Amino acid sequence: MRLLRWIIPTLLCLGLIACGPPRKSVFPPSLSVQQLQVRPDGRWHLAVRIQNNSYAGMDFSAIEGELQVAQLVPVRLHARFDLDIPALAGDVLELDVLPTPEMSAALRAIDAKGSAGSLAYSVSGTATATPEKEDKPRDFPFHGNDWLSPVPGIADTYR
Repeated sequence: MRLLRWIIPTLLCLGLIACGPPRKSVFPPSLSVQQLQVRPDGRWHLAVRIQNNSYAGMDFSAIEGELQVAQLVPVRLHARFDLDIPALAGDVLELDVLPTPEMSAALRAIDAKGSAGSLAYSVSGTATATPEKEDKPRDFPFHGNDWLSPVPGIADTYR
């Protein structure tokens, strides 16, 4: 009888806990430069890939950060947009940046090497997103490093 007195309330509590909505794990996104095109006026047109690493869909609304090429002075990355990215998926954001003369020279230097040339870059900052089933947006940090190489046969394009 004593055992039943403890088992029934415990089972009821466990049943109530199980009735709550499952909480999906939310993780910071990854950002990378998918493609860089040098415009005739010298600006860089970037296709930036945002990878949602969460187990929940997220509505991304802004990024604020910087792009650094070859350990040179970084340039600002800033954009406001509306991208609804499902769980564990990615999407592309296009934006223009004005590089420093040193950054442009470093990019031109790898052109002579063709597809064997590469240039290190890094992106860092924060992405603003609202996770699925949440009302308020949150800022998530992002950091990424990779390499840019000329695309064979397509002038002024790097991936």
